Amino acid sequence: MSRSIDYGNLMHDAMRSLIRQVLSDVAENGLPGAHHFFITFDTMHPEVELADWLSDRFPEDMTVVMQHWFDDLDVTEDGFAVTLNFGDSPERMYIPFDAIRTFVDPSVEFGLRFETQDDDEAEESIAGAGDLEADEDDEDGTPKDAEVVSLDSFRK
Repeated sequence: MSRSIDYGNLMHDAMRSLIRQVLSDVAENGLPGAHHFFITFDTMHPEVELADWLSDRFPEDMTVVMQHWFDDLDVTEDGFAVTLNFGDSPERMYIPFDAIRTFVDPSVEFGLRFETQDDDEAEESIAGAGDLEADEDDEDGTPKDAEVVSLDSFRK
């Protein structure tokens, strides 16, 4: 039997390790400067922990924004837990790294996209986030709560 190097899985692991390192730094030191994240994940992943009303509203995938208000970010080897505010309703969630579909930091035009096994090619690609814009404050200057957005409108 011939053995080969599985570059796809190696890249997959490296990109998830990058996300783990970034989130670990944010958990320890907070978000630096204008950095913020759009994280899309598979809500059907068996290890995702999410309020019932959120999984009912987003039965396939969900995008969360970590920007002004998030609390108690806890990063482990396999995923992260965070409390986000949805219209004055704080909700704790756990997202395993394997459930992440996209990770975007529009402040520096950086993004990662993980292809699903259902796609023709199971390789990951780097997606530019140059067209993403996010309003940082309400009109009165107060920070906005966490928002759920669809990245489909930003895709080219």
